[in-house]
Parts: sequence; structure tokens; C-alpha cells
Amino acid sequence: MNIILAIVLIILGILAGAVGGFFIAQRLMKKHLQENPPITEEVIVAMMSQMGRKPSQKQVNQVMKQINENMK
Repeated sequence: MNIILAIVLIILGILAGAVGGFFIAQRLMKKHLQENPPITEEVIVAMMSQMGRKPSQKQVNQVMKQINENMK
């Protein structure tokens, strides 16, 4: 009986650790992406410049607004 109880407790511990680890990793990843966004205004300007366009500040702001709306 003690062996079965030990096995059940080990399995419950592994499951609790996996679920807890998932939520902690998710929270840390969201925090990291908010502090260090992958796309900045400089990146947008560089991409548009590579396509042969000189973007205005209004165009850059529009693209940033679209990206921020899609991230929510």
C-alpha cells in the first residue's frame, strides 16, 4: 500500500510541477515581450527602407498601431 501511495504522490508532484512551470514560463515570456518588443519603430523603418520606400512618421505610427492591436 505504501508503494502505491508513493507512486501516486510522485505522479501528482510531477503533474503539479508541469502545470506550475507552464504558467510561470507563460507569465515570464509575456513580461519579457512587453519589456522588449520584437518589432520597434526602427525595425519598421529599416524594413520599409529595404523595400525601397522612405516611410513617413505617420506610416510608421500606423504600422505600430496595427501591430499593438494584433498583440492584444
